[in-house]
Amino acid sequence: MCRNLRTLFNFDPTATEEEVSAASLQFVRKISGFTKPSLANQEAFDRAVAEVTAAARALVDSLTTTAPAKDRAVEAAKAKARSAQRFGA
Repeated sequence: MCRNLRTLFNFDPTATEEEVSAASLQFVRKISGFTKPSLANQEAFDRAVAEVTAAARALVDSLTTTAPAKDRAVEAAKAKARSAQRFGA
């Protein structure tokens, strides 16, 4: 369920709003136990996603590092290679 919970800090280009929102949605899904909430819980669920998205964006934007930014394509290739080795695909 949490495949979209990825590191969002220190990448070039920086994390997009879609990436931050997707990670926030997965986080709220995980802690609530809902993939899709009922109508009675939809408003609270949506509010939580919006608040987590805002908090995540504020965090990522306020962090600093002296390490060089990671390249998204290179990191994706490394992850794919690890996956192929792990699962033999």
